[in-house]
Amino acid sequence: MLSQLTTDEQALRLFFTDDIYLVTEPEVQQNREVQEETMGEVPKEVKTAAPAFKFLGNNKRNILILVNDQENDVSDEKGRELLRKIVKSVNLTANDFALMNYAHYTDASFAQLQDHFSSVIVFAFGVSPRHLSLSDHPENTVVTEGEVKLIFSAELRKLEEDQNGKKVLWGSLKQLGI
Repeated sequence: MLSQLTTDEQALRLFFTDDIYLVTEPEVQQNREVQEETMGEVPKEVKTAAPAFKFLGNNKRNILILVNDQENDVSDEKGRELLRKIVKSVNLTANDFALMNYAHYTDASFAQLQDHFSSVIVFAFGVSPRHLSLSDHPENTVVTEGEVKLIFSAELRKLEEDQNGKKVLWGSLKQLGI
């Protein structure tokens, strides 16, 4: 997938047609004081920037793998082994995906993750659609949000012990055609 970021001056002029003014800090404070006098207290700025996500892998194929484990970086040994088998079964390498522990970013929404990772496929182990501010979806089935295919599954430790869940997940993985 090609990056949609550009630094080409001519292309940027198509989108940014308004004049830009450099305002120094004293002028900003002076404007704030004028606003306070005329309108009352000025609301504090809202921070909307996404956190700086830490992840493993290179994300070259824009595939995001989310795990949710408070105690481990990824999962316990059985969970990590299951994840290795899943990744190997669909012919992925660490270069292909980004692996992130959602437990460290519980406020991150699907939109923030998309802004950062530009995913085309998301595997979520122990991360529910509601965690990502999405509507409910059944476990271990392929669902679509926009142009992104997602599979929500149980946390890796629980999935390792759920034979039926693993079978359903395997069927969904084959549907992806990775």
